[in-house]
Amino acid sequence: MVAVIMALVSLLLLIQKGDAYEFKVGGSGDWSLTSTSYNQWAEKTRFQVGDTLYFKYQGEKDSVLEVSKEDYDNCNTASPIARHDDGRTVIKFDRSGSQYFISGVSDNCKNNEKVLIVVLADRTHKSSPQPPPSPASVSDESPSPPSDDKPPPSSPNGASSFAMSLLCCIGAFACFLSW
Repeated sequence: MVAVIMALVSLLLLIQKGDAYEFKVGGSGDWSLTSTSYNQWAEKTRFQVGDTLYFKYQGEKDSVLEVSKEDYDNCNTASPIARHDDGRTVIKFDRSGSQYFISGVSDNCKNNEKVLIVVLADRTHKSSPQPPPSPASVSDESPSPPSDDKPPPSSPNGASSFAMSLLCCIGAFACFLSW
């Protein structure tokens, strides 16, 4: 019985969660005036590059506009960055930073059918390597003392996590066979 449990646990370790998540705007409600405060929901949620937002709404009555900060603040629907009116809009975050969404109906936006999403950097990929330092210029100043700063330890990557999961699975399977 123990071996079966270990085998199941090992199989669960092999299951790798995806890098991105899909968030339904507002949690469980639709994109509408009757739903919850979108900004309160967004403040409690952590969005990262690669994640997607799912807006569900009545396309014939409403729409989703991606807008600038100024248009967000003023509920200006005249010049959106992008307009969506299909009733089931999915937006994938491809950059970090603030992104602003408002209802395509100006009065709805003025009644807080709008959301500010702060997207954090990608959780899985390291940033680009630093460019090489430029050649030292000749100066009369003495060189600075060497730094005692040590680079942070590297975190395990997906390959090492998979390898550990595989080793655990093989170990559990070996235990199972020995019973």
